[in-house]
Amino acid sequence: MPVLLFLIDTSASMNQRTHLGTTYLDIAKGAVETFMKLRGRDPASRGDRYMLVNFEDVPFGIKAGWKESHATFMTELRNLQATGLTTIGQSLRTAFDLLNLNRLVTGIDNYGQGRNPFFLEPAIIITISDGNKLTSSSGVQDELHLPLTTPLPGSELTKEPFRWDQRLFALVLRIPGNASVEPEPLGGVPPDDSPITPMCEVTGGRSYSVFSQRMLNQCLESLVQKIQSGVVINFEKTGPDPPPLEGKIHICFVQPWHCCHKLIYVRPNPKTGVPIGHWPIPEAFWPDQNSPTLPPRSAHPHVRFSCLDAEPMVIDKVPFDKYELEPSPLTQYILERKSPHTCWQVFVCNSAKYSDLGQPFGYLKASTALNCVNLFVMPYNYPVLLPLLDDLIKVHKFKPTIKWRQSFENYLKTMPPYYIGVSGFGINLHFNFCNFLLHFLVF
Repeated sequence: MPVLLFLIDTSASMNQRTHLGTTYLDIAKGAVETFMKLRGRDPASRGDRYMLVNFEDVPFGIKAGWKESHATFMTELRNLQATGLTTIGQSLRTAFDLLNLNRLVTGIDNYGQGRNPFFLEPAIIITISDGNKLTSSSGVQDELHLPLTTPLPGSELTKEPFRWDQRLFALVLRIPGNASVEPEPLGGVPPDDSPITPMCEVTGGRSYSVFSQRMLNQCLESLVQKIQSGVVINFEKTGPDPPPLEGKIHICFVQPWHCCHKLIYVRPNPKTGVPIGHWPIPEAFWPDQNSPTLPPRSAHPHVRFSCLDAEPMVIDKVPFDKYELEPSPLTQYILERKSPHTCWQVFVCNSAKYSDLGQPFGYLKASTALNCVNLFVMPYNYPVLLPLLDDLIKVHKFKPTIKWRQSFENYLKTMPPYYIGVSGFGINLHFNFCNFLLHFLVF
């Protein structure tokens, strides 16, 4: 069920009139209604939840939150008035805190137990503003600053105010007061140069600089397509580049595909409508049982990928999770190599007890049809575990030898403890497969 939160600029400058005869606030209200009509064409929109926040101080700025009905949302939208300051930093913090209100209670972030892409609450914040100077009671600001402190319990466990399933998009209205005689440029809508743009980009979103009603409609069509079930991950290369393709020149400096900040799509199960998964993306630390607190995590996991070709490993009876990557320079580069039968292993630094890079928890692989790239998430250190399990099933017929048990015990010492058993929120280990295997260690 996607959450669609509209953050509307209600500073006094939104009263300025365009050459269309309407104010910026009128255009913002109309844009929300147009977006809802466009989104309503998709049958999946039946599960949408709409929220509305403006630039007033907390709690008055929350016009429609978790408890308010759709009718309340529409009424509050129509009643918005532009009278205040451009306090976008505080209002953004209010929006993120509203989205995160129930996450600690539901356990969706699974702190200290690995990150589960299949535990998510996709949310998009769409802010509509005129891009004027940022103002507050203390004066004019050149940069966007979000308050660092919040009364929200558990907020200290994530370094940023947002989470990996929340993205920010900004429609910055630049429609002039006088009609332009210059022809309107065709093509895509450029990002804006206002202070909100870096904040959009760091969440995995973007801004749009809107100079006409046509451009606004184009942006709204684009935003409807952005409603995807997924989480944002930082992918970064570790180690050397792969050998250049035949006929290509090897370039030593940093390439766009070396570091990408993109979604992985988390598709719902067709039968239940809810995503299903088995394995987490590991934490960037080894759990310390004696520590009273957890180290704060980054909102987006940093996943390193090695360009050394490896064999994709899958065996019967051991589940894996597969997530398609959003198109990016990285996916383009992998697809251009046309190697659907090899893969690149992925790691999270400091996830292992005795290794800075950590052990592989999965791999990136081009689809057989070479039309997309998928992230396969496997059991931790799967190149060691899967051959062991293959031997257990095919060679030992589930009657492990002492040597096999010793090898399995050694493997378990390299695996973060939260992979074993069921976590507080319930990691589904495919009929508790690990506990099933641990049964064989009992002499």
